[in-house]
Formats: sequence, C-alpha cells, structure tokens
Amino acid sequence: MKKSRILGAGHYVPERIVTNEELSQMMNTSNDWIVERTGIQERRWFTPGVDTVTNMSAKAAKMAMDRAKVDPKEIDFLVFATITSDYFLPGNGVLLQRELGLKTIGALDVRNACSGFIYALSVADQFIKTGMYKKVLVVGAEIQSSALDKSDEGRSSAVIFADGAGAVVLGAVEEDQPGILSTHLHSDGSFAEELYCIAPSSSGKVRISQEMIDRGDFFLKMNGNAVFKHAVVRFAEVIEEALNHNQISKEEIDLLVPHQANLRISQYIQKKLELPDEKVFNNIMYLGNTTAGTIPIALSQAWEQGRLKENDLVCLAAFGSGFAWASALLRW
Repeated sequence: MKKSRILGAGHYVPERIVTNEELSQMMNTSNDWIVERTGIQERRWFTPGVDTVTNMSAKAAKMAMDRAKVDPKEIDFLVFATITSDYFLPGNGVLLQRELGLKTIGALDVRNACSGFIYALSVADQFIKTGMYKKVLVVGAEIQSSALDKSDEGRSSAVIFADGAGAVVLGAVEEDQPGILSTHLHSDGSFAEELYCIAPSSSGKVRISQEMIDRGDFFLKMNGNAVFKHAVVRFAEVIEEALNHNQISKEEIDLLVPHQANLRISQYIQKKLELPDEKVFNNIMYLGNTTAGTIPIALSQAWEQGRLKENDLVCLAAFGSGFAWASALLRW
C-alpha cells in the first residue's frame, strides 16, 4: 500500500490590507479591543471585480504545483474546501478545474468550514492509499468579507474573518518515506447554531427574500464564548488522539500548525501542550481567520520561512462551525 505525502504548498492573499484602525471607522471597536480578544492586527479582504474564490485558489494551486515540480496534467483528482463558493451551485471544485485547464478529472467539494482543509486532506489521503489516485490537489479558500455584518452588532465576527487561499499537492510515495501518518475527524451538530449562516436557504419558500435580508440572515452569526469554550477542549483532544494513535509524544512535534481561529485559542493550546514558540506557527496576526484557507496558507508560509524541513513531524489541528474538528499528523 502506498502512503501520501505533501509534495508542495502554495498560497495567495488579496492585496487589500484592512487594519484595526480602518475597522474602527466602520463600527464601535478599537485596535486594543481587537488585539486583546483575537490577537489580530490586520487582515486581507478581497477587491470586488479583481479577486474571486476561483482565481485566488488557482494562484495558490499553481504555486503549490510549481514547488512540487508537478505538471498540471499529472493531477488525478481535486478536493476543494470552502464555504464561500463563487456560485451557490456548482461547487468551486469544477470552477477551479476549468480555471487551471485540468483534464476531466473528478472535483469534490468539502463544506466543513474551519476544519474543511483537514477533512479534504483526509479524503485525498484515503484515495491515494487505496491506489485510486497518485496525485491530488487539495485546496482551501474563502471570501468572507462580503458576508460580514460590519455594524456594531456584528463586530465580534467582523473583526476576525478574512479572505485568502491555500493549496497543497498530495502525492503517492512508498510506505518507508515521509508522509501523512494519520488523520482524525469529528463532529457534533448539537452546536450547529453557535457558528452559522442561515441564508441563502433551500428550506423556505424561496432561497432569497426581502425578509431574509431585513433579518440579516445572510450575515455570519457566532457565539464567541461558546466557540472558545469548546475549541480549547476539542483542539487538545484531537491533537492528543493523533499522537496516541501513532505512539508519539508531544515533545517530538517539530511544528504545530493550528487553524487560525483566534490567537488566544492557539496560545492556550500551546501552553497546554508546553510547546515553545518556535514549534507553533501563527499568522492570524496579519492575515485574520480565512477558515478553510488558514492551514494551507500557513504551511506555504512556514515552508517559505524555513520552518518546515524534510522529515519534520508536523501536527495540523482545526475546530470550527459544525461543530467539526480534526487533526492530521505527518512527516514533511
């Protein structure tokens, strides 16, 4: 049986930088308030007419394929994680397949929000392990700034979420080579309404109505306290699960790449695991929370900065809307 390995990672973020000071002009907030609660100093928002989920992910994918030294013709399958597809339907997988000019490969969409990239990575890993595919493009990308309530009522989420895209190329390698050791996926829909966006919805008379607009059903709604309370527990659990499954101690981790939900959550987990700063990668301070895009963007940047070396033990972990959470342990 083959195993899968990340052969290359790439990313793209929009050019527009939105500072905390700029947000303070839109709503009742301040730099100190945002930094204290989230650790974020600035984030990237898309430019309408310039950036789309499709073209951002295409740029990230091309970078990943270049770094992996993989020709687009070699890609057998595509797994795309996003909750902000350019169209209500079809999903963004086929739009990226068209944008990249890939052959008529399968394109699968994953809608697991913050944990979407690890879910997508796990799906790709299974396909490679069974021998069905040899090279799979795995993408996480979002444009969320257009769906944020930028009033005082929505500030708790509006200051957090951002736009961007990341991608990795997963390839089949021999069992004795570095690669993905295991992935672990969980969910609990009991808390679905603690972090959700209800519209557009197919369960009403119409998907879009003036009443929905007036109620703000198109805006993301988040119970920040509930998310934080569950996140710190589930993050720790799913990381420990990955380590125990592989009989590896936390001290052996070379780099923890957590979903960039909130810097305070990442710091809490870092402290709980007793990991030094050099063993944890965070970029939320200047990129915000790009949901499915955070982990592949972070992997790409960590590699650029020399913080990922061959055979390093890397732990990925995520928690978010659903609630859904996941982890992956791999040798780089």
